[in-house]
Amino acid sequence: MVLGRVANFFTNGESTHDLVEAERRDVAVAMDSVASSAADTAKVIAEEIEDDEGRPPYLHAMLAGGIGGTTGDMLMHSLDTVKTRQQGDPHMPPKYTSMGSTYYTIWRQEGFRKGLYGGVKPAFLGSFGGTVCFFGTYEYSKRFMIDNGIAPSVAYFTAGLLGDLAAAPAYVPSEVLKTRLQLQGRYNNPYFNSGYNYRSTTDAARMIVRTEGFSALFHGYKATLWRDLPFSALQFTFYEKERDLAKNYMASNNIGLLLEIATAASAGGAAGVITTPLDVVKTRIQTQQPELPEVSKYPVKPAITPASSSKHTTISRPATTHVSQNRPISTSSPSTTLKAHGAATLDTSSVFTGLKIIYKTEGIAGWFRGVGPRFVWTSVQSGTMLVLYQTLLRYFEQHPLVNMDEGL
Repeated sequence: MVLGRVANFFTNGESTHDLVEAERRDVAVAMDSVASSAADTAKVIAEEIEDDEGRPPYLHAMLAGGIGGTTGDMLMHSLDTVKTRQQGDPHMPPKYTSMGSTYYTIWRQEGFRKGLYGGVKPAFLGSFGGTVCFFGTYEYSKRFMIDNGIAPSVAYFTAGLLGDLAAAPAYVPSEVLKTRLQLQGRYNNPYFNSGYNYRSTTDAARMIVRTEGFSALFHGYKATLWRDLPFSALQFTFYEKERDLAKNYMASNNIGLLLEIATAASAGGAAGVITTPLDVVKTRIQTQQPELPEVSKYPVKPAITPASSSKHTTISRPATTHVSQNRPISTSSPSTTLKAHGAATLDTSSVFTGLKIIYKTEGIAGWFRGVGPRFVWTSVQSGTMLVLYQTLLRYFEQHPLVNMDEGL
């Protein structure tokens, strides 16, 4: 533009004064453009600040997350039992194969309440306490990192890790109780011998503390963290990014119920499939029998062993029982030897060692035992939890539980 005016000056005799005035006008236009861009940037910053001010109070987030997470867990508890039975079944060929047949077999033989919903009481308590801790920590750490300039993807991933780390002390003991009761099924179960025979949740906790020590309630703590930390980190990273895409697609923060369900369920399902090998190791570490100096600690074993052992003397049967129950890879009948069904003795609390043992003895299929029900379970549970979470946050916004937002 300036060169054009210079050429025009030489051809048409335009004065130097006119040329200077034209350059000033160009500079003014450019400055107006910069000012407009700065104003737009300021507007965006103001909108972000306004969004930050509209963040839900921590009490709302914790209560909404607790209710949503517990509802999802209770809804899918029976399928979680199916998954646990499939992962803990040592028989070759296994008794529990497909998801549908396992569900039907447990329901027909053991019933709904004692079979499919075995261990529901510790699951309920651990789920509510754990999700309340999780969402409080997740929201705080996510906001803190984003406010301090950390990239949202990194913030989501790290906040998911920290949230599960904070929730673990609340739900790991309940996970131990729940998993054992799920494997046991009904008391004196004639259809599946898990190696455990507790009358109730209270009896299970008392027996574990008395015979194995209080630390046994945290058995598999590291394995649980190895499973749940990456699961939550991946789940909420997928969820937040998918939700951002949905908001851009809908050009609104309200993406509608269908997209809420789709983003939540797909995020949970994808994270569940990826972390299935860690879930298998966690389940087997938590349900393997401890080394016992005395066979009398589990009085049910001598009663079961004679029924399945052959023509050996009474003296040799307890010895065989003790050897076969020496920390097997998963719970099984004392009469089922480890070599007979192809599973090696785990005898470790190391996740990496467990993964190597399972891979060597069962291959990739061993890592992904129960992947079908785990995918369905994590999809439905995640969808239920996160949709209820968003729904309850909107409800609490209209009916606030707290009037003072300072510090919340």
